Amino acid sequence: MSGFTELLRSNRNYRYTWFGQVVSEVGDHYNNIAVFSLVLANTGSGLVVAGILLARGCAVMLGGPIAGVLLDRMDRKRLMITSDLVRAGIALLFILGIPAGRTWLLYVLSGCLMFASPFFTSGRAAILPTIANKDELHAANSLTQLTQWSTLVIGAFLGGTSVAGFGYTLAFAFNAFSFLFSALCISRLHGPRGFRSDRSALTESRVVRPWHEYTEGLRYMRATPLILGIGLVGVGWATGGGAAQILFSIFGEVVFKRGPTGIGIIWGCAGIGLVCGALFANYIGKRIRFESYKRVISACYVVHGASYVLFSQAPTFLGALFFIALSRAAVAVSSVLNTSQLLRHVSNDFRGRVFSTIETWTWATMMVSMAIAGLLSDRVSPRTIGLWAGILSSTTAIFWGWGNLSGKLPEPAMAGVAPEEVEVHGDPTV
Repeated sequence: MSGFTELLRSNRNYRYTWFGQVVSEVGDHYNNIAVFSLVLANTGSGLVVAGILLARGCAVMLGGPIAGVLLDRMDRKRLMITSDLVRAGIALLFILGIPAGRTWLLYVLSGCLMFASPFFTSGRAAILPTIANKDELHAANSLTQLTQWSTLVIGAFLGGTSVAGFGYTLAFAFNAFSFLFSALCISRLHGPRGFRSDRSALTESRVVRPWHEYTEGLRYMRATPLILGIGLVGVGWATGGGAAQILFSIFGEVVFKRGPTGIGIIWGCAGIGLVCGALFANYIGKRIRFESYKRVISACYVVHGASYVLFSQAPTFLGALFFIALSRAAVAVSSVLNTSQLLRHVSNDFRGRVFSTIETWTWATMMVSMAIAGLLSDRVSPRTIGLWAGILSSTTAIFWGWGNLSGKLPEPAMAGVAPEEVEVHGDPTV
């Protein structure tokens, strides 16, 4: 933890990024709990929950490639601020969808909110090696993901209790405020060379052929097996992970009959597991070699899949909470270690496209998983759906392990951080 404290104390740019992340992501989870609880309260259908999630997934799948190209073309800081301001306006409009009979509006607004999201999330990942030097990078990545999951705990618990006690309007209003606060924080970032990639000036051909730039990013990933493999790990997890997004709400509201508070508690315990996993990953990240890292990834997905199966079959609420926390701890270890590898090895010229592509692939797969789970949710027991979701997610370990044992995942050259990229500290007294 002392490394995190020192990072926040000494690195001005990262500190502002972190402040914005804390508030905006707590607001995100207020929105999630409010939307899912509102949908179930107004319709009682898991299929509608799946529809909302599918609207979000479609939007990310469409927005991701566009965001990736623009993040590698334009000033990433400005795109992130624009994303926050657009999302603030959309978040406030959710209030119009509260009355029964306006569920269609939640579909539209959820899609719009998530379309704007990759411009920020992929942008934040892309600038991380720019605002953290080589020695800080692992700690910065660990703290970013640790914060993401800590805010899940806070936002889920507070969101569940707030919705139950004060209604939906407050949750949506706070979400809108959180994006404005994030935009203010990102506006305070500065560096001598700005926040563009190192690419040469855009030619007329590049301006009018954005799809060529996107496919160029795909070729870059294919040429680097480790980067491609990390992307496919997200796909493997998402085969069951999409269904899991629906089941959290159904288990809290329907299986265990705990209402919005139950949904919040399940999401909160999932967040506790993610926090614990992130702390463990931060500890081992600098202590294990590359070959050990690859074996840890295989182990993580075995533990994750088995724990999710046990969550789905748990006879008691407390048992379910324990196993979902364990499942998410394993996912967190994998995520932190994989992202650290990407930050070290992905060239600055391709960061926007690589991170947005991985996000797009993951959401596209989650859409299929969510669609199947949603269609089955009114006909098949949630416990049966959860069983198969856990089994599917765990198959990631088989393919990753095969790639490792067959020598298909060699370590690429370091490309994520160069000495001239270190431009972060600014005025340490600010």
